[in-house]
Amino acid sequence: MAKYRKLGRTSSQRKALLRNQTTALLYHGKIVTTEQKAKEVRKIAEKLIALAVREKDNEEEVTIQAKVARKDKDGKRVKEVVDGKKVTVYDVVDRDIKRDLPSKNHARRLMEKTLVAVTEKPNTPAGRKKNTKSIDMAEKLFTEIAPKYENRQGGYTRIVKIGPRQGDGAEMVLLELV
Repeated sequence: MAKYRKLGRTSSQRKALLRNQTTALLYHGKIVTTEQKAKEVRKIAEKLIALAVREKDNEEEVTIQAKVARKDKDGKRVKEVVDGKKVTVYDVVDRDIKRDLPSKNHARRLMEKTLVAVTEKPNTPAGRKKNTKSIDMAEKLFTEIAPKYENRQGGYTRIVKIGPRQGDGAEMVLLELV
């Protein structure tokens, strides 16, 4: 028995299809597809969600020193003259930041290897690239999806049959996050 379904495609086409559908499932929460594709996407999505649940809290808080421009009461940078030139005055400030541990970095890279970049477009047309924003799907997995499933031991997706497709009679299903 094979490890995976070939889905009647070459390996590059199949990988692209599964990556796109997995990303769509995690971004939208549900997709409609054929039963065989859904079973393959489910395998990938369950592994990614389990990885995110396992690694979501693997970070440490670190104090760093940062140079911040000094500002006046109007919010403008304070400048002083040094050797005949105006130079911005900087203060050294301690900042607490969260830094990923190596295992979380590795998990993030594995997710980015599987997921496709998502660009969110605004509802109102304001120009070709205006107001578009790029969504970091690995970060969405860690911050939104993983906390939802932290007390669940697997079974993050559900397949619901919705009947045959009109054109070729292929069994269509709704694949959704539980």
